[in-house]
Amino acid sequence: MNFFRGVMGGQAAGPQPSGAETIQKLCDRVASSTLLEDRRDAVRALKSLSKKYRMEVGTQAMEHLINILQTDRSDSEILGYALDTLYNLICNDEEEEQDESEDEAMQKQSDDLGAQFTEQFIQDPEHITLILSLLEEFDFHVRWPGVKLLTALLKNQGVQVQGIILVSPMGVSRLMDLLADSREVIRNDGLLLLQQLTKSNAAIQKIVAFESAFERLLDIITEEGSSDGGIVVEDCLLLLLNLLKNNSSNQNFFKEGSYIQRMKPWFEVGDDNSGWSAQKVTNLHLMLQLVRVMVSPVNSPGASASCQKSMYQCGLLQQLCTILMATGVPADILTETINTVSEVIRGSQVNQDYFASVNAPSNPPRPAIVVLLMSMVNERQPFVLRCAVLYCFQCFLYKNQKGQGEIVATLLPSTIDANSISAGQLLCGGLFSADSLSNWCASVALAHALQDNLTQKEQLLRVQLATSLGKPPVSLLQQCTNILSQGSKVQTRVGLLMLLCTWINNCPIAVTHFLHNQENVPFLTAQISENLGEDERLVQGLCALLLGICIFYNDNSLENYTKDKLKQLIEKRIGKENFVEKLGFITKHELYSRAAQKPQPVFLSPEQMLFDHEFTKLVKELEGVITKAVHKSSEDEKKEEDVKKTLEQHDNIVMQYKDLIREQDAQIQELKEQVATMTSQSEQMQTTVTQQLSQIQQHKDQYNIIKLKLGKDSQSQANSQADSQVNGLQTEELSQLREDLEKLRQQHTLLQTQLSDKDALINTLKSETAEGSAASDNTEMLKELDALRSRVHSQATEIDQMKTEKQELLRKAEAVSSEAVSSSDGTLDAAKMAEVESRLAAQTSETERLKEESKSLSKSRVDLDQQLAAATSTAAILQTEKAQLQTEVQESKKEQDDLLMLLADQDQKIHSLKQKLKALGEPVDDEDDLDARDQTDDDEEDDDED
Repeated sequence: MNFFRGVMGGQAAGPQPSGAETIQKLCDRVASSTLLEDRRDAVRALKSLSKKYRMEVGTQAMEHLINILQTDRSDSEILGYALDTLYNLICNDEEEEQDESEDEAMQKQSDDLGAQFTEQFIQDPEHITLILSLLEEFDFHVRWPGVKLLTALLKNQGVQVQGIILVSPMGVSRLMDLLADSREVIRNDGLLLLQQLTKSNAAIQKIVAFESAFERLLDIITEEGSSDGGIVVEDCLLLLLNLLKNNSSNQNFFKEGSYIQRMKPWFEVGDDNSGWSAQKVTNLHLMLQLVRVMVSPVNSPGASASCQKSMYQCGLLQQLCTILMATGVPADILTETINTVSEVIRGSQVNQDYFASVNAPSNPPRPAIVVLLMSMVNERQPFVLRCAVLYCFQCFLYKNQKGQGEIVATLLPSTIDANSISAGQLLCGGLFSADSLSNWCASVALAHALQDNLTQKEQLLRVQLATSLGKPPVSLLQQCTNILSQGSKVQTRVGLLMLLCTWINNCPIAVTHFLHNQENVPFLTAQISENLGEDERLVQGLCALLLGICIFYNDNSLENYTKDKLKQLIEKRIGKENFVEKLGFITKHELYSRAAQKPQPVFLSPEQMLFDHEFTKLVKELEGVITKAVHKSSEDEKKEEDVKKTLEQHDNIVMQYKDLIREQDAQIQELKEQVATMTSQSEQMQTTVTQQLSQIQQHKDQYNIIKLKLGKDSQSQANSQADSQVNGLQTEELSQLREDLEKLRQQHTLLQTQLSDKDALINTLKSETAEGSAASDNTEMLKELDALRSRVHSQATEIDQMKTEKQELLRKAEAVSSEAVSSSDGTLDAAKMAEVESRLAAQTSETERLKEESKSLSKSRVDLDQQLAAATSTAAILQTEKAQLQTEVQESKKEQDDLLMLLADQDQKIHSLKQKLKALGEPVDDEDDLDARDQTDDDEEDDDED
């Protein structure tokens, strides 16, 4: 123990060892000691020396410390010491602030040491996996230093450590568990760890998001008090920004999970907005940035539109507008709120309409747009606030023709209200203000009211301004050119030139109005041709752009300023090459490139506000066409126009024939579908006939079985009756037999009549079937019907025979009865009496048998009649439907033949037209011809099959 007392500051005899020697001895003790307590004390000593002797401990002890983490997993205390020591070696953060006089090279050396030890530690990826496994330990002395160590590793070598964690099984999930830790210090440091982990790594960001990160983070923000919370809320918001920024998958998951609705309570500020803490300002600023991330213009239009819709539906936009109009809100929060509202309404018609309806809580109430424009043209307002208002106005008018019309309408004479301030009046006031920044902002704002809206460009030509008493009013267009010619500041002139270029672009009427002033063209040519300083070159380029638009969109309605005369003027006064060079200077300007990057106007100083984002798109679109228009001669233009007209005519003809062919193809397709439908119906009917034939066969079989069964039953019953009747026939039975015979005669007559009718019907069907070629399918059914008829005839014959036999039996019975009566007088002898009785018994049994058989035959005959009637009706129906199908098939064939003839004629006409186009030198694509021919061939094959 004397050794440790010497290390820890105790008094020891003899010379004191150096730091390197002490560290070497401690490392040996860690490597060789068998007792856990000795190793623990040695690691504790290394931890105490790791800050002062960072280099020595790192080079000598790192491997031993890693071994401790691998081997001594059962002792949480030694693990904590080892992790703390590694953290001290790798972390570059100084606990105490450095003195100002301290050399910066020391700090750089410290950073290099951290990077060096980090690289040494992560050479083996298993070391990172080891730290991740230690984070599963719940012990505070292990988990907390493990979190800090992994955070330091990510800070120093983020990309490499992210890659190792990404491929580690359950690596990200283990880190997500830190957010559920009940100990706040581990949860808070876990937030810092996840911030470093999710930086610039979309794959990890997606995994973290799908590990329920949004749910947990929003719960923590709510628990900590939302915008009124502390630094933990800030860390949660920074992590959310990491997960959502430039990650469309996570943004969609955030929206689909209905997490946008949970953002609304963040912005519920009270009426008393005094005393905002710095932390609250920071939190709210991050919350607003989070909203902007979801609706940023750099996102896909569909994703932004969906988020904008959700924000309106859940009331988030309304809440932001409340902050916008509230009093006592800090300036930076108000500015960021304006920027956020701008992007929430940008391009969304519903949101733009709602914003137009928002009024400020003033007396009388004023529209929010008017209040914001008042701030924009007020030179006493902060510069960033004025830029934010301009951006808000631009977003309100972006793809909003309704809003553009409302703004321009406030400038028209019929809608001006002298008792209230309108947006148009504020823009005009800013346009002609003494403040150059107000001039520029008003010019750009008014240009956005005309962007891609020909109607409003023409409407704005009606605006008249009263410049001074006693003088006639001048148009707004003329007043802009007047101020331009007065030589004001560069910023003012650039703004006015951007307004004029946007105004007359793609509007020949506005070009005519501009050229009608005789002073405008000489002023522009003079500006372009002069050799001015560097600052004026941008103005010269914009003047060249304005003159080029006057050439390109000139309808030649003014004789003095036709396209040709303006080109001649450029060639004589300026020179074509000089003109193109001045025009090209616009895109070479440094501020042009900066403005072209994103829609929001972000400038470091007011002097840098020279270009608008939408105007850079216009320049890019017009520069090439204006250059071509200036270099082209009038003859070339005429030739191009003639060629365009010819091509348009040919295209129209081809399109007409294509439309006609498409219609005919549709008709042919319809006919094919009808034929297919009829074919399927015919197949169904054939199937029905087959089923009915099988049913008839089944009924026949059943009839034969029943007949056999009835024959056996009647025979057994007759035998039993013969045994029972020995006393002769009774008179009542004879009368009953007579009645039965009479009924059988009537039934026989009726059946004969029905059979004759059915014979006639079957003969008719046979003749009709013989006439039609398509009736061959009914042959089998007719054969079956003939067979049935023959069987019915045979049954009738059998019934006639039975009737004859019964009559004979009746006569014999009467004779026997009379003999029996005479024998009662005692004249006949006993032998003759016995013979008569036996004959009577035999006749009686035979009569009973015949009676029962006649009854069964009657029933079977009724069944056969019903089956015959059903089969006859089915055959008639099928014959009628087949005749209709034959008629329809013939008609469809005729229609198809006509269509084929028409298609052939049209194909010939199209071929001749294409030959003419080829003769004129126009490229012709033959795919349509091939498609049409293939379709015609297919139709012909279908017709052949039909």
